[in-house]
Amino acid sequence: MTNKINIAVIGVGRWGVHLLRNFLAHPQVNVVAVVDPHPERLAAVKQQFNLDENVVLTTQWQDLKKVPGLIGVAIATPATTHYALIKDALQQGYHVLAEKPLTLDLAECRELCQLAEQRHLILMVDHTYLFHPAVERGKTVVQAGKLGDLRYGYATRTHLGPVRQDVDALWDLAIHDIAIFNAWLGQIPIKVQATGTVWLQGAGEHTSLREAAPTTALSNQGSREAEGKKNTNSPLPQGLADLVWVTLTYPDGFQAYIHLCWLNPDKQRRLGIVGSLGSLIFDEMSQSSPLTLLHGEFQQQGNQFIPVNQRQVVLELEPGEPLARVCSCFVVFILNNTLSEISSGWVGTQLVEILAALTVSLEQGGKPVFLNNCSQL
Repeated sequence: MTNKINIAVIGVGRWGVHLLRNFLAHPQVNVVAVVDPHPERLAAVKQQFNLDENVVLTTQWQDLKKVPGLIGVAIATPATTHYALIKDALQQGYHVLAEKPLTLDLAECRELCQLAEQRHLILMVDHTYLFHPAVERGKTVVQAGKLGDLRYGYATRTHLGPVRQDVDALWDLAIHDIAIFNAWLGQIPIKVQATGTVWLQGAGEHTSLREAAPTTALSNQGSREAEGKKNTNSPLPQGLADLVWVTLTYPDGFQAYIHLCWLNPDKQRRLGIVGSLGSLIFDEMSQSSPLTLLHGEFQQQGNQFIPVNQRQVVLELEPGEPLARVCSCFVVFILNNTLSEISSGWVGTQLVEILAALTVSLEQGGKPVFLNNCSQL
């Protein structure tokens, strides 16, 4: 391959290390730098991946400006650091792949999207599930009408840790299922509701984390920007909710219900849509049948409703790691100078608007909040 692009990975924690692995394996990518504020992480990835001596390993984001030929950056840092890092990267002329959520503030999201457009740069958000073979196949099933009249949706996303200290369970977990529902339905919610419970981290226990300079050693410029704006419009609730219940209402009246908890050892990753002719189930924890179409409907006999046409079909899926597809798409978008319709910055902005509205509802004890559907996007 002659067309290779130079990419840097910023943040090699739990998720960033997988981004690094995929970019190292990509035939059209040269990983030229890795940035992380923790020297021990840099040493670990150097050994794990046997990184070439020419790969720059640094704790300082600003050091990337000295790396010649850098084209794009993949950012996998805490959400509170995203705005400053992404803005600086775009201003330096780098294409950006950012971990979700794009930022924690809707106005910041829009600003970054507009900046990317002005500079003709790719701004893509790593909404990995949108690249999952099961989600892609599920979208074709739903939109082909195979479930009949759609009635409601439900999802459960639970596990025992990791417990985040920068965002609550809503911001950490809900974005995945919301993105899937939006993709399958081809709609954006017009009304949302959320209720939640805080057990582990009350209001006073995370304030200092929110107000700390967001990029620590990663960006002196980012720290100065953060100092000037203390995120006074932050959508985070008072205390980090460990358990959240979400209701999404779509323009056609369809409702989806989501259960989120990072304090539950019963790990579930399950989402379904119920229609008049059956249900479509995406169960990520099932290796043998992650996407299943359950046929079944009622036949009325007098005042009785008798189940009929019941059968189960395990849908075949194309092979491939979703994150590898994300990385490949980012590379293709850069090489072809095309925008991502699946997971663009604007798609990320829509999801942040939904999360921000859900936070308002959460803080108001479940009061319904209406959205404008990002009509200005």
